[in-house]
Amino acid sequence: MNNENEIKTATMINTKLIDTKEENTITTTKEINEQIVIKYLEKFKNPFATLSVKDVSKDLHIGINQAYDLFKQKDFPTITIGKRKTITLAAYLLWKMSKKGV
Repeated sequence: MNNENEIKTATMINTKLIDTKEENTITTTKEINEQIVIKYLEKFKNPFATLSVKDVSKDLHIGINQAYDLFKQKDFPTITIGKRKTITLAAYLLWKMSKKGV
């Protein structure tokens, strides 16, 4: 009888542990990407620093004309200041992760 009670108690404890763990898990890819970007941005002094077209061109290993075309796309989160187009580091990393499917 003691063994049955111990097994029931152990099962209940294991179930509770599994249930609490499942509540804290990240389920969607978007949430995982956000957590990765947040951890990465914590390393920078200013995660809202801006990147130029030339910076993005170098990072993606594409030509400057392709980078300008990228900045014109609607899904690319650019900031236009006068005639200059820029993007924040945080927005760029989120966009890049969404395109790479990490």
